Amino acid sequence: MTRSYVWATTGSTIASFMFIWAPYEVRLYFGKYTQRIMSFFYPYIKISIHEYTGDRLERSEAYYAAVVAYLSINSSKLTFHKRYREIITEAYLKHVIQQGKEITVRHRKLYTNDSGNKWQIYKQTTWSHIVFEHPATVETLAMEPAKKEIIEDLVTFSKSKDFYARTGKTWKRGYLLYGPPGTGKSTMIAAMANLLNYDVYDLELTAVKENTELRKLLIESTRKSIIVIEDIDCSLDLTGQRTKKEEKSPDEDKEKSEKEIRKEHKEESSSKVTLSGLLNFIDGLWSASGGERLIVFTTNYVEKLDPALTRRGRMDKHIELSYCIFEAFEVLSRNYLRLEAHPLLDKIESLMKVTKITPADVAENLVPKSPLDDAEKCLSRLIQALEEAKEAAEATENDERSIHKKSSSSYQGSRGPCHGRCCPTTRK
Repeated sequence: MTRSYVWATTGSTIASFMFIWAPYEVRLYFGKYTQRIMSFFYPYIKISIHEYTGDRLERSEAYYAAVVAYLSINSSKLTFHKRYREIITEAYLKHVIQQGKEITVRHRKLYTNDSGNKWQIYKQTTWSHIVFEHPATVETLAMEPAKKEIIEDLVTFSKSKDFYARTGKTWKRGYLLYGPPGTGKSTMIAAMANLLNYDVYDLELTAVKENTELRKLLIESTRKSIIVIEDIDCSLDLTGQRTKKEEKSPDEDKEKSEKEIRKEHKEESSSKVTLSGLLNFIDGLWSASGGERLIVFTTNYVEKLDPALTRRGRMDKHIELSYCIFEAFEVLSRNYLRLEAHPLLDKIESLMKVTKITPADVAENLVPKSPLDDAEKCLSRLIQALEEAKEAAEATENDERSIHKKSSSSYQGSRGPCHGRCCPTTRK
């Protein structure tokens, strides 16, 4: 047992005894100087790094780098002897923060909001995270020929801090990714994060109870991040909230079953996030906190979205991810088969000009299904899938023509020939 420890223990005991038996006025006076008196006996100093700055709104960058990133990995404690004060405060803390920043760059994170977690009351933040390990890169992204333009836009944004400050604009940018399922919207987001070294915040709107909580989630997100709301058209009923609801007669209200009423009540109580709250989240006053953020919406049905969500200034860049074209297939064939040339490529190119197939379906056919699968077998499987898709599309088109022909014949039989005036699709 060291001499300093004995003195510290003795001093602590004496101070406690005096504090208990002294009158109230003495205790009040003595309490102000307890820490100062104890410092003579206890030669160690402890440094506290607070998580939030100001009024607990903005998370401290030093806390995030030093405590969350560096110290959590190295299990270090900032308690040291007085004689090392200068070394710790000057050299060591700078080292910790620098190392923490490098760790955060190496280990990007994928966050999700877990408002429904029953242990939420014990947490200081509503975000939970894991290490972001998605392998997608812009090089492997099958998005020809628009890929070059997208990369330039992202890199320019990440280097435009002075431009945004000079023009008075918030340092953020909105991306709207739309197109059929399987066209690579989620993969593109992963490639964007890997290109810019940004964290990803996957925001589940249905788990957010109200607009205030949505604002809190925004504040707790960090700089250099991508905030993602996937399938925005399905997340909440945000498309019709600004339109006046149709009035229903009393008889129609009575026809509602108890099941429908319970369902509506459950939907109303689960989330009260409004379109107005979401718009403020994207580009309101609170959106300026932190800076250097991308906000990305994805949807399969862009026509369902309220125009207020998709206008320029909120979603600055609209990117359509459509069916696979031959240039995109070439990227996939290099990724999956390491293929630059093959006799079957000409047939695939001709089929892709007249057939709709998603990049996900193309990739699935290029994945070897057994150790014996070579490039030719994978390409032959893709050709078969393209021919089947072409036949299915032609059959659907023939059925639609047959239905239209029957409908047209029935109309002409009852009203006489229309000479193409009533059926715009038959006009030449």
